[in-house]
Amino acid sequence: MKNVHIHINVRLPGIRQLGLDALDAVSEGIDALRGIRHLEDGVKLDTRKKLHKAPESADSIPDGETPPLSKFELAADEAVAKAEESFRHAWESILDFAEEIRSDIDTICERDPAARSKAEVLMLYSGLHALMAYRLSHALHTKGFPFAARAVSQLARFATGIEIHPGATIGKGLFIDHGSGVVIGETAIVGDNCTLYQGVTLGGTGKDVGKRHPTLGDNVLVGAGAKLLGNFTVGDGAKIAAGAVVLGPVPENCTAVGIPARVVRKGGLKVDEFDQTHIPDPVSQELCRISVKMEMLEAKIAALEKGEEEADEA
Repeated sequence: MKNVHIHINVRLPGIRQLGLDALDAVSEGIDALRGIRHLEDGVKLDTRKKLHKAPESADSIPDGETPPLSKFELAADEAVAKAEESFRHAWESILDFAEEIRSDIDTICERDPAARSKAEVLMLYSGLHALMAYRLSHALHTKGFPFAARAVSQLARFATGIEIHPGATIGKGLFIDHGSGVVIGETAIVGDNCTLYQGVTLGGTGKDVGKRHPTLGDNVLVGAGAKLLGNFTVGDGAKIAAGAVVLGPVPENCTAVGIPARVVRKGGLKVDEFDQTHIPDPVSQELCRISVKMEMLEAKIAALEKGEEEADEA
């Protein structure tokens, strides 16, 4: 058997490393099998390869006993077992990835009334594509390849308009609707079954180190254009209105609105999950109160001026 040399030149060593163990195992198996030749009477060791002592003759082996494995046979079995184990892990990873994609597609079909079919979601939804790229970049980041991980995330950013740092932690069932302009920072944590609309930023203030991005609990909804800046927690079931700027923690099952955001609804008053318009605006309410006070003061001033005019006429 002739020696075959395969040269692989990959610019992203992290991606190459993902399958390196499997390639090494296959290479070892090929090297081991080079000492075997196929004859009409079966597979026998190539005696030209002086890898071990000659096997014992059949006369020297007692009846009923199996001849001991040679060093070559042991090495070949070990290489084959290693290759099988590597491929088994790779296949399990592929199955897990496929299951995550299936779950994400089902989530989008449940929450987006515009989704007509699973094929449409798989092929055309940028939020799903961004999550797929995130899982690859997060795996590279976890295995210690930050440059390759950032390269994958940046390619996904150019393709989808969504930037998810490979170091972010994202739970199951995340739905990024439309997604253009969404940014999720390095230390951000997103719980299960959350929904992010376009223009959402889970960022930092630029002053902190370490954990510097928000943490979202489960079932959190963040409206279009909302900005969550800093290291704080948004409780389970909370809702952030469109355009809000959140700079501090939001309790569970509460609704935060405004700039800076303030809690305007708490548990007990149910807000429709996808209703981002019929939400009280604290700024508008305050302006209304000021307007009412101004009208009262103007009425009093007018009454005083009228009284002075009547007194002057008298």
